[in-house]
Amino acid sequence: MIAQVTGRITARSASSCVIEVGGIGLRLYMSTSSLSHLPAEGDEVTVFTHLHVREDELTLFGFESLDEQDLFEKFITVSGVGPKVALSALSSLSPSDLAAAVAREDDTLIATVPGIGKKTAQRIIIELKDRIGAGELKARSASRGGAGVEAADALASMGFSSAEVAIALKGYEGIDEVQAMLKHALKRLGGGA
Repeated sequence: MIAQVTGRITARSASSCVIEVGGIGLRLYMSTSSLSHLPAEGDEVTVFTHLHVREDELTLFGFESLDEQDLFEKFITVSGVGPKVALSALSSLSPSDLAAAVAREDDTLIATVPGIGKKTAQRIIIELKDRIGAGELKARSASRGGAGVEAADALASMGFSSAEVAIALKGYEGIDEVQAMLKHALKRLGGGA
């Protein structure tokens, strides 16, 4: 098992990057969110990894956090969900939003992920609901706290769907305050960011 890779970034594309380790270039497939947080080519980086072994192929997947890696590994245990679909889910929603959607049994939001239909979304909820428990969900959402829940509720009361709310709040890294989160979300919903 290859748990993490530290090396110099030598190339990147829309779905992967190449990290040179000891003279060998390793291609890592990553979520778009993780790829966007990588440093510039030539810089050194440490990435958590999952080596996916198939009969005819070895594929390395990279993650910027252990939360993202953990959720990916849980998703690929679901019948009908392969690593590419799991990576697509992590590209569409943050790990905390994805875990929250499973805990809330929000199959509509999960079905917005490319490659996941309504039935697969329901299967994901059934198979992962107990494994992504309330305690884990609280820990994942602790960084957003009650302000995140209040902001999401306020956006929902304005008529935005849960998918729009999740996308609008995705990537917020400011202070833990409802007003600031709403300003960020409304700016994104209005196409301002």
